[in-house]
Amino acid sequence: MSAAMADEAPPTSPQTPPLAGEAGPFLESLMDTELYSIGAFFCDEHPDLVDEVVARSEDIERHGLEAYSRDSGGPIEESFETLLTGLAVRYYKAVAG
Repeated sequence: MSAAMADEAPPTSPQTPPLAGEAGPFLESLMDTELYSIGAFFCDEHPDLVDEVVARSEDIERHGLEAYSRDSGGPIEESFETLLTGLAVRYYKAVAG
């Protein structure tokens, strides 16, 4: 192994967690998003609906937005809002723990 190669840091993959010293600023940056704010607001204001909205959003993901909307008999905009809220809640819970 050459000296130049020994000094290079090993390549990182998307799954590689940040180094401990970098975790704080990185996690803070994840909290500074609109998706995080939506999830936090929903969890705070409607804790009794969190599991339901997550389950519905996962159902929408499995079936597709248009098919879910058609099968549920509601407007596609409502299904989209449910999907987005469920994603936001899951994002918030993943970041906040």
